[in-house]
Amino acid sequence: MSLENGFEQIVRRQEPLAMHTWFQLGGPAEYFAEPESVEELTALVRRCREEGLPTRILGQGSNILVRDEGVPGMVVRLSAPAFCGIGVEGNTLVAAGGALLGRAVTTAVHRGLAGLETLIGIPGTVGGALHGNAGAHGESFGHWALQATVLTNDGEICHRSSDELSFGYRQSNLGDLVILETRCELQEDDPHELSQRMQKHWIVRKASQPLGHQCAGCVFENPQGLSAGEIIDDAGLKGTRIGGAAVSERHANFIIAEPECTSQDVIRLIELVRGQIRDRMGIELELELEIW
Repeated sequence: MSLENGFEQIVRRQEPLAMHTWFQLGGPAEYFAEPESVEELTALVRRCREEGLPTRILGQGSNILVRDEGVPGMVVRLSAPAFCGIGVEGNTLVAAGGALLGRAVTTAVHRGLAGLETLIGIPGTVGGALHGNAGAHGESFGHWALQATVLTNDGEICHRSSDELSFGYRQSNLGDLVILETRCELQEDDPHELSQRMQKHWIVRKASQPLGHQCAGCVFENPQGLSAGEIIDDAGLKGTRIGGAAVSERHANFIIAEPECTSQDVIRLIELVRGQIRDRMGIELELELEIW
């Protein structure tokens, strides 16, 4: 049985991945699928398991760098409405894993639910934010997580309660293939005041980051108690470039991909920056960016 048998409407071969990531770089996926329902996703994951085909989940691609040679196996993008819903039940925000984090934040704020407003402007999906425990200004997404519904690598749907969830700086114990849904227990507050706080965070974040039309990505985790961007800036590495990749002049923890850039340029620049910081300051910068 071929992999596509029964999935002809959702599986494509050699799908260019550059268009699906913020860097807009890299080669194609061997197989690429956009399932329409949880049932279709589950069946596809089980088929890939049977065929021994590695499977990756792609959200908004804001923290992904695809290598120039592309990605073997199956890449699944959860773009259908079935994976993007957001709702509110009392003081609980219910968000599907494929929903945009920004939409989840604004929905909570408009309904008078506090806790997520500091995360405004962080790109990506709810699933990615929970898996990587996205955070800003001392708050993190995982702090509010009450429950997560996941799809395992074996194609089984499981519910993880709060006492089964563990979060650290930009990490969690959610190693399952897909986060289908999360429930966040938030705090009631005045919607007008929440909106004002959210707007202030938005302005500050956008003023310090690369311009919206630039192909860019945040690269390193912040070392404990320090700012990766400030460390790179203090080392005089703003503007450093290799090929078409350059350390952003606006925020040194971002790399800009100019029109002639390749993924290998970005990888080489990352290695250069890490080596310079290690040699000069004795600090080992860890990647926040995922390289496929």
